[in-house]
Amino acid sequence: MKSTARLTAMGTYVPERRLTNADLEKLVDTNDEWITQRTGMKERRIAGEMEFSSMLACRAIEDLLARYETNIHEVDCILVATTTADYAFPSVACQIQQYFNIPQASAMDLNATCAGFTYALHMANGFVTSGLHRKVLVIAAETLSKVTDYSDRSTCVLFGDGAAAMLVEYDSSRPSFLSSHTGTYGQGGKHIYRTNLSTTMQGENLISHGKMVQNGREVYKWAVRNVPQGMNELLKRASMKQEEISWFVPHSANLRMIESICEKSGFPLERTLTSVENHGNTSAVSIPLALDIALKEGKLQNGDTVLLYGFGGGLTYAGHLLTWHLKETK
Repeated sequence: MKSTARLTAMGTYVPERRLTNADLEKLVDTNDEWITQRTGMKERRIAGEMEFSSMLACRAIEDLLARYETNIHEVDCILVATTTADYAFPSVACQIQQYFNIPQASAMDLNATCAGFTYALHMANGFVTSGLHRKVLVIAAETLSKVTDYSDRSTCVLFGDGAAAMLVEYDSSRPSFLSSHTGTYGQGGKHIYRTNLSTTMQGENLISHGKMVQNGREVYKWAVRNVPQGMNELLKRASMKQEEISWFVPHSANLRMIESICEKSGFPLERTLTSVENHGNTSAVSIPLALDIALKEGKLQNGDTVLLYGFGGGLTYAGHLLTWHLKETK
């Protein structure tokens, strides 16, 4: 089925507090050179003690509304990609519906970890193209600092907080979605997790302190092997060649990982957009943050062809090949 969904507007928000590599040197046995060499990260934004994912999400939506002419009350579906919801329930999406007083909107959270934004776009495209909804508000919001173990130097240097919002609307004349690709490798779920009700997985006992636990080496190997295959699948489905892609926007997990993905896929690093250096790994938020940074820098232009690829815990992955054509800003 040909898509009839178009990305029309976006907004982002990051907390004011910065956590630099120098700050991390005071917490664990690490230094700026070690962190930069292995991750490419220099700083991350950290939510305040009483600042939660729903609050960051609302600020991102307010940024969208300040930049684009749109009626928020026409939204008929709210999708929030997050692994760090304020509550088990009600959902962040329900909190957003209440905050902006959008009476007719359905609302739900989805958890596809670092692939959350691309999974939410996949759902929004399906909802709009099928005719179930006309205007979907897609949000990614994370406060990973609240579930990071700051005594573990292998993980605490990685994660930051932020939020992003994007509108997906019906437009049969200028649809954004050229092709999509999603999948799961559940066997690798034990390589990155945070416990909840259970403390065992696939017959193994888990570390159960409620913080994120990651086997970075295994996740790295899986991503470098899997993502280039997914990129090729997107191109094949759209009958396009790599040279026709303006920008590649992978999940900003780690700059070294992205470099390896580019090397294996053959995609030029200079045409790859990231948010990793000044925001760290923001999970579902990293791809829209990278898009907005490039948009504000004048790199990303309407008419560009963009390949998004999210991947993370689950293990989950989802990619889209898009034509970028947002509405004009105010």
